Amino acid sequence: MHRLLPLFATVALCSLACERKSPPPPPSAPATSEQRVPAREGPIVIGMLGSLTGSEASFGTVVRDGIQFAVEQVNAAGGVKGRPVELRAYDTQGKLEESVAAAKRLLTQDKVVLILGDVTSSGSLAIADAVQAARVPMVTPSSTHPDVTKKGDFIFRTCFIDPFQGGAMARFARENLKLERVAVLHDSKNASSLGLSEAFIAAFQKLGGTVVAVESYAKGDSDYRGPLLAVKKAKPQALYLPGFYSEVGVIARQAREMGLTLPLLGGDGWESDRIFELAGGALEGAYYSSHYAEDNPAPELQRFITSFRERYGRSPEAASALGYDAAKVALAAIERAKSLSGPDIRDALASTKDYPGATGSLTLDADRNPVKPAVILTIREGKRRFAAAVTP
Repeated sequence: MHRLLPLFATVALCSLACERKSPPPPPSAPATSEQRVPAREGPIVIGMLGSLTGSEASFGTVVRDGIQFAVEQVNAAGGVKGRPVELRAYDTQGKLEESVAAAKRLLTQDKVVLILGDVTSSGSLAIADAVQAARVPMVTPSSTHPDVTKKGDFIFRTCFIDPFQGGAMARFARENLKLERVAVLHDSKNASSLGLSEAFIAAFQKLGGTVVAVESYAKGDSDYRGPLLAVKKAKPQALYLPGFYSEVGVIARQAREMGLTLPLLGGDGWESDRIFELAGGALEGAYYSSHYAEDNPAPELQRFITSFRERYGRSPEAASALGYDAAKVALAAIERAKSLSGPDIRDALASTKDYPGATGSLTLDADRNPVKPAVILTIREGKRRFAAAVTP
């Protein structure tokens, strides 16, 4: 995928893991208000952090592309408060210690007025305390674990949360697919995967279904035959796989090789074209919850898709739409804010209501989570297709 740097956006990659054997501590003290006063002229600097290299890179980079695209559009329209926006994007490599290091650099060296990220729930949970202490607003485009925004009143998100997403898939499994017995296979080291698993199990059982097996794996595993064998012995009607594409694609292929022909169900971590390469056709007939469907005729979504295709020469994935919405909501709040101070931007963000995003109309509730719909997609002939919509 080729990418052009925007006129005012600067994308920097930070790769520090090779220099550390243990994770650095988070910033112990926020900068003072005098230190945090942004420059009164020149670009307004915002930060982004996510996995731009490593096993989850195709997730982080597409989020970054959506953010970068939003910054380009805003700058082309005159910027924010009459000033250009500069994006500093740092690579976490999908490692928590790198998320902490990147957040510290954004807060103490770059003195950003706002952070977009982390792209994963685990990463966001790792940096949220430091960001809250610095009183710099953080808006994560894609961290769905409910605990992320509980870290403090400067922490926001523009994606739905796991209890809603997991419950939406459970409802679809029971009411649309008429399933009675399911198994679950989650990533024991990923906060989002565990959160989705918990929400799905609770909702499915509440709806009268039975969870016949709950198995686990760990990020980075390559052989999943052990937990898959346990799933096969439990004889479920479907398998819920709330993990990231980097593992799910391989799990799906190994499941088919073992004779598991049951439907596979999943969550928004599946949203990467790379999953089709890894699965090799094994996801045919699968279903997963996501943030938008490309064939949704909503005018705001279709405008985004058309302009994104013109810019990048390809259709956007859901993660790009999430990054785009997070950046647009954040920049609109900075424009409305009384000043560029963290508290003023925080207050403007908290007032977001009925924002017409690419992933749907978005209102931030009292807990700084969005009220917005989810969709269920199915995979047919190697393509994602709209299956159902689930409203809050």
